[in-house]
Amino acid sequence: MQYVGLHTQQARNNFKSGLLLCLFPCLVVLLIFLFSVLLVLFTENPDAEESTPLVDRALVLVRHLAPYLLGGVALWFLIAYFANTAIIRSATGARSLERKDNKRVYNLVENLCMSQGMPMPKIDVIEDDSLNAYAGGINKKTYTVTLSRGIINKLNDEELEAVIAHELSHIRNRDVRLLIVSIVFVGIFAMLTEIAVRSLRFTAVGRKSKDNKGAIIVVLVALVVAVVGYFFATLMRFAISRSREYMADAGAAAMTRRPQALASALRKISQDPAIEAVTRDDVAQLFIEHPRHRKTDKQLFSGLSGLFATHPPIKKRIAILEQF
Repeated sequence: MQYVGLHTQQARNNFKSGLLLCLFPCLVVLLIFLFSVLLVLFTENPDAEESTPLVDRALVLVRHLAPYLLGGVALWFLIAYFANTAIIRSATGARSLERKDNKRVYNLVENLCMSQGMPMPKIDVIEDDSLNAYAGGINKKTYTVTLSRGIINKLNDEELEAVIAHELSHIRNRDVRLLIVSIVFVGIFAMLTEIAVRSLRFTAVGRKSKDNKGAIIVVLVALVVAVVGYFFATLMRFAISRSREYMADAGAAAMTRRPQALASALRKISQDPAIEAVTRDDVAQLFIEHPRHRKTDKQLFSGLSGLFATHPPIKKRIAILEQF
């Protein structure tokens, strides 16, 4: 494997993550246009004479729909963005870990923060014997490093320090904010898909009239567009998550100057990362390793499965760390 320097890897991942994040609002605009084209195509009277090109008629509809749809998405995004920290904390079953409860953990976090000139984040613990950890929060007041009870008890000081450094790297690089943005966008498309499905069921059981047939066509078009948006938004979310894990690994190696310690910790984590309280994939992607991870090496479509993975293969992460 070709050696990749720390700063080069960080620059590459930053560029990829920024590009992927910019694609989310572009995808929203593109889907509004696609919806308008399909709506014009399937709802207009085919016998009527129309000299205006299809695209121009669709653009007129876009100008009417865009302000309302983009405004609704923006409002939805803001509400979900600021509520996400509390939602994630509740979904993982995390609780505050005080200094008096575990001075060892506090000393490791505090020493790393002092060495990097970072403010001390809050520390939470998940009462689970498995090994995992994640960083949460969107600003200095809410930044949190969360560790499972298993990872605290089963890793030695150097390994635990490396894991904490990984999570602090997520905070320093603002990965948590980036991932939450991607999670919210995917959630928007998921909700739109659910609304379209429910609307289709409701419309289909109505009276069979000309207006009802038209309504069914509109809902079907909306459903197709929402599903397409959800699919591509999910792929982008996964790509962001994978690239940021590589960057946090590199950041932890630079912070502790002991990449082998993180490699050793990842080996132990890979043996038992499952956190019982975590049932949602959007929350699972925040962890250092997927807490509901299943071995997929022997899957028939293992090559394609990488596109739908929230984390890069842990063997590959270890191999990169061993280069330093």
